[in-house]
Amino acid sequence: MDPQDVEYEPVSVKEVLAEMKDTAELLIDLSYSAVLNGSDEIAREVLELEGRMDILQLQGRMSLLMAARSPEDAEQLAPVLGVMGAAEKISNAAGDIAKIVLEDIGMPDAIRTALPEAIEVLVRATVDDGSPYAERTLLDINMETEMGVRVIAIRRESVTGKRRWLMNPGPDSRLQPGDSLLLRGPLDGIEAVYESVSGNPYEVPDAVDPPIEDLERAVDSITLMKDMSELAVDLAYGAVLFDSEGVAEEVKELEAEVDALKSRFEAWTLRAASRVEDPVRLRGLVHLASATEVISDAALEISEGVLRGIDAHPVVAAAVEESDEVIVRLSVAPDAPLAGTTLGEQMVKTETGMRVIAVRRGGDDGEWVVQPGSMTELRGGDVIIAKGTRAGANRLSELVGDASDFDE
Repeated sequence: MDPQDVEYEPVSVKEVLAEMKDTAELLIDLSYSAVLNGSDEIAREVLELEGRMDILQLQGRMSLLMAARSPEDAEQLAPVLGVMGAAEKISNAAGDIAKIVLEDIGMPDAIRTALPEAIEVLVRATVDDGSPYAERTLLDINMETEMGVRVIAIRRESVTGKRRWLMNPGPDSRLQPGDSLLLRGPLDGIEAVYESVSGNPYEVPDAVDPPIEDLERAVDSITLMKDMSELAVDLAYGAVLFDSEGVAEEVKELEAEVDALKSRFEAWTLRAASRVEDPVRLRGLVHLASATEVISDAALEISEGVLRGIDAHPVVAAAVEESDEVIVRLSVAPDAPLAGTTLGEQMVKTETGMRVIAVRRGGDDGEWVVQPGSMTELRGGDVIIAKGTRAGANRLSELVGDASDFDE
């Protein structure tokens, strides 16, 4: 459907917001996956979803306009428009990333082996007829607890040949032969799950070293920008869900750090341009950095209402809750079971089901460790940001010795 053909019809704003949130998060993963794999097919799927987002935004805006009957209504609904606009901005940025691939704008080979190092590996695998996972639910397979790998989305083709994405699949989601799974997790877990799903071994991309130091610094900067932008989006929705000014402040700081990284990235890229054989191939890197910064800006817009002390409309929190996940911010006590140990030693992911997505070091520097791994050591005074179930959050709170109410 063309957005120009959309006419007003009564829709649930909560459902529209929830679908926009899920679609925006999927678009981020798919767009970077398209660059990582140099895949025109994935890039085209990004543009299809971007078109769906345009329709969702129009439907949501029309419904909100119809709902505002007084200045008080307008004031309360304004942050909802901001959340919708931010999700649309993320969608547009993902589309810009996809066009780097489709239009062959140019991308150094080094970025394709650097992105997997940025965070967990992101791959797509098709469920083979003989897969041990076929016709089983995600709860039965339990790959997230056993191997740290989660299914972000499932693309399924109906009997009529129409394809659709199932976003945020739950424990009761049953995998079918032919399903295309978007998988995310640590490399060792991905290797095992990918082979079980597809019947083929996962081939790790050969590392490519940047030809000059300044280009290596630029690539390192953009991978860190990607990490921080994705984290900022997670935290922004958490800030809205819990009306937490503290979490919203973390989003603000991450956005400022992404801006600083982009400034350094531009300097290193310009220096590198005079010394690489084909500077035109750096265009895609510049486009990728700009789009990544837009994503962090959008995260800040999502949490802007919280930062300004404007009460969010209950429909926003209700929409975020559709994902059934919570984001918590906990302080590590000096005498806590986790203090002085690594995440892997305490098997935090297995024991709690929570994903620690960032650690902010105690002390004056407040250094961020984004997407920490099993070897990341926690120390007394650190602040951790984690995502998962409410029950898992309570268990994690016990391990870090933080008795505070994470809902505040």
